[in-house]
Amino acid sequence: MTQLATVLSRAQNGLEADLVTVEVHLAPGLPGLNIVGLPEAAVREAKDRVKAAITTCGYRFPVQRITCNLAPADLPKDGARFDLAIALGILAASGQIPAQRLAGIEILGELALSGALRGVPGTLPAALRATQAGHALLVPQTNAAEACLAPRARVYAAAHLGELCMAMHDNALAPVPAVPMAQPAIAAAAPDLADVRGQAQARRALEIAAAGGHSLLLVGPPGAGKSMLAQRLPGILPPLTNEEALEVAAVASIGRGGFDVRNWGHRPYRAPHHTASGVALVGGGSDVRPGEITLAHHGVLFLDELPEFDRRTLEVLREPLESGRITLSRAARQADFPARFQLVAAMNPCPCGWLGDPSGKCRCTPDQIQRYRAKISGPLLDRIDVQIFVPRVEAAQLGRAAAPAESSARVRARVEAARHIQLKRQGCVNAQLAGQALERYARPSADAEALLQAAFARHLLTARSYHRCLRVARTLADLDGATTVSAAHAAEALRYRALEQADG
Repeated sequence: MTQLATVLSRAQNGLEADLVTVEVHLAPGLPGLNIVGLPEAAVREAKDRVKAAITTCGYRFPVQRITCNLAPADLPKDGARFDLAIALGILAASGQIPAQRLAGIEILGELALSGALRGVPGTLPAALRATQAGHALLVPQTNAAEACLAPRARVYAAAHLGELCMAMHDNALAPVPAVPMAQPAIAAAAPDLADVRGQAQARRALEIAAAGGHSLLLVGPPGAGKSMLAQRLPGILPPLTNEEALEVAAVASIGRGGFDVRNWGHRPYRAPHHTASGVALVGGGSDVRPGEITLAHHGVLFLDELPEFDRRTLEVLREPLESGRITLSRAARQADFPARFQLVAAMNPCPCGWLGDPSGKCRCTPDQIQRYRAKISGPLLDRIDVQIFVPRVEAAQLGRAAAPAESSARVRARVEAARHIQLKRQGCVNAQLAGQALERYARPSADAEALLQAAFARHLLTARSYHRCLRVARTLADLDGATTVSAAHAAEALRYRALEQADG
């Protein structure tokens, strides 16, 4: 006599969570558990975890030939997320738990040898897809809060296989109560812009970048405050919308550390070291994990000491800076990740860092300076909207008598007002304007257009940087509450395009 049970689960493929049907078949023959359906190492090892967990909980592991098929067979399966589904499928096929209790429920979870359930990554994307399919989701207790972030999700949670099986026997499996999430807000611990003394022009550039969603390059000597400015950008950005917060949580969910619900609604801030590889930056690997640019989605990616990054690593930023997405193709699979991040980069003006400083410390030769800057390609610099020189702060600006600096809250109010204008007018921030939308919503006045055309004719701008300069000018107009891009706005935007300002 043969027995068959079917359990639903989800595989992880980037941000996608594909439906997997776990079919468990028991038949006479040499005892053993065989898992088929393109399982990778962690899935094949599930047979030992499942057998130990079932017997530890006091249930009988069938002394039969057990075949577990993970369908569809051509979809790669990885991770320990199928442990619980396989265990419940074996118990249902052998008649030790009622199989009808598993109908319409998708199951995720890793098993400890003791039967305890451990959390798995990718719970939120799985919950979103399960809700779309009209199914409930059963997850380990540690993943319950994350799964409940999915709107209208029906979530069941358990901490131990034995307790779960008893609840199924007694028909006592109860859904986790939904807890309304708070509206996304600025993190209370975000550094305040009031900590930055002096640097009026750099603060202005930071505000412009925040208002229009522009990328920003800070060039200056050591200790000028470049890192401080970058760390304070998230604090002057508007709060995330609920949809954006859900996207950020879904991306964090598939990362190594998973998503902590206490960070709900906080904009991500990522600052990888300059030794980071291309895979670490854009994602990839054998199991196609998201990289720093995806983990910074709807947040800030800060690259300090920009020329110290490998040039080939930096070049991979060019496409996502334009499109806001990254597609990773591997032999076995392809994954598409969002990457709508705001880039902030910092660098020294020369190898020693003191070019243009009034102290005259710099002794770098023109050839050394040229080689240093050549580490960053022209096409990448072309894609950075705002480029500003950050000079060394004078002692008088640090003393007690120095005027208090403006707080993040006051700057954020202006940023939010400018963003509101943009979203109402065109439905996106100015940095994302392109094609006909750019011509329609960022059309300059005659004087402003003549100024930009003159800069283009003198080869100060490429076609790409011309349009980026126009987007920045549109943001300046929005900050002023102006309906038209004036010559003054265009002139200020042009000042933010020249890296050569670092020459002093």
